Amino acid sequence: MSSDGLNPATDREKSLADILGEISRTSSLLVREEIELAKAEVTIKAKRLGAGAAAAGIAGVFAVLALIFFLHGLAWFFADLIGGTGLLQIWLGFLITAGVLLVLGAVCGLLALRYFRRGLPPTPELAIDEAKKTRATIGEVSGG
Repeated sequence: MSSDGLNPATDREKSLADILGEISRTSSLLVREEIELAKAEVTIKAKRLGAGAAAAGIAGVFAVLALIFFLHGLAWFFADLIGGTGLLQIWLGFLITAGVLLVLGAVCGLLALRYFRRGLPPTPELAIDEAKKTRATIGEVSGG
């Protein structure tokens, strides 16, 4: 029985051209869906990176403000440890504090570099894996 709109054609009644056209449409749909998956995945990752950067920026502002007071107190503490309230002792206290800050900044900078290298580039790994599985499945079905 042929396809008359009421009764669908069976697989035996479909011509090779119909089957190839259906495969072409299905594979086009599959490719478009995989592209949409990749776009969605990259968008989600970019939004997460943006939100993380914004939160880190705000936290950094508050941390800097608190750090100013802490470091000022630390410099005066070092000046007290050196002994005395003379200008030289105060100057050395602030110099020691600056040296500690440079060391901590270098360590944090190296950690940041390490994290950025691990996170970049934001590739759509799930979509790539799905495309590889699809290609392998199509290769198995087609005998290739």
